[in-house]
Amino acid sequence: MHSFPMFIRTTNRRIVIAGGGEQAAQKARLMLKTDGQLVLLAQDLDPELADLVATGRALHDPSPITPASFADAAMVFIGTGCPGMDAALHMLAKAGGAQVNVVDQPSLCDITTPSLVDRDPVVVAIGTEGTAPVLARQIKTQVEQMLDPRLGSFAALAGRLRGAVAAQIPRSDRRAFWRWAFGDTPWQMHKTGQERAAADLLKQTIHTRALPASTGHIALVGAGPGARDLLTLRAVERLQEADVIFYDRLVDPEVLELARRDAERVFVGKVVGAHAWPQDRISALIVAEAAKGRRVVRL
Repeated sequence: MHSFPMFIRTTNRRIVIAGGGEQAAQKARLMLKTDGQLVLLAQDLDPELADLVATGRALHDPSPITPASFADAAMVFIGTGCPGMDAALHMLAKAGGAQVNVVDQPSLCDITTPSLVDRDPVVVAIGTEGTAPVLARQIKTQVEQMLDPRLGSFAALAGRLRGAVAAQIPRSDRRAFWRWAFGDTPWQMHKTGQERAAADLLKQTIHTRALPASTGHIALVGAGPGARDLLTLRAVERLQEADVIFYDRLVDPEVLELARRDAERVFVGKVVGAHAWPQDRISALIVAEAAKGRRVVRL
């Protein structure tokens, strides 16, 4: 990766857009999805941007632009329609310590805007580091079809209940609770239009702590020839669900990167031609972990 994907907090922060025409308007439309304060730096604004100011959705600053104009901004977008002017404003923005995106000038961009799949508060960002915007849009279309339109409202409900879960559900049971909430009855009810019933079920379960019985699961996952892109989709799914993974030196480290970051990893020591751990010991450990209700992968 030449660019690391990251989400930037915008609450109570300025998002500065330098320009008053169509390029600036394109960036404004995107940033209106956030709760940041839009600040438009330009002498004159086109009708669309002027309406944002008139309706209180953006501030207009027509004063001469200096490095201070960009100070403490969460993000800066520059798009005046004039490449020379954009380059000059880029220098001022960098002098003000800003992270900058200059329209159609990748070499001047510290940050780039991805294609977004928006199920607020669930957001999927897709980027190609500027190499293939058309491909990013095609992937966006595929992901849009994958994610249920009601997913965002259910995630928002879960967010409102996180405090109650933390207060009433033992830490050891929380992952099982959320796995049940998103993978079982509550989500199925919500996405079929039974939002209130789903919320009531979640609240009742939190109050009574009557979690569905946690059943352990063991998956034997073959790592194949070693390359992680040769794993089956089900193998990847099992790795991402696993609470604990037993692996050995025959497994490529890149395959382990597909697992949840907080999954426990247990090295069981197999090398070519020898077994540092007897197989019966490995099997006993796997069964013991599953008996605790954990999801286990032997990779």
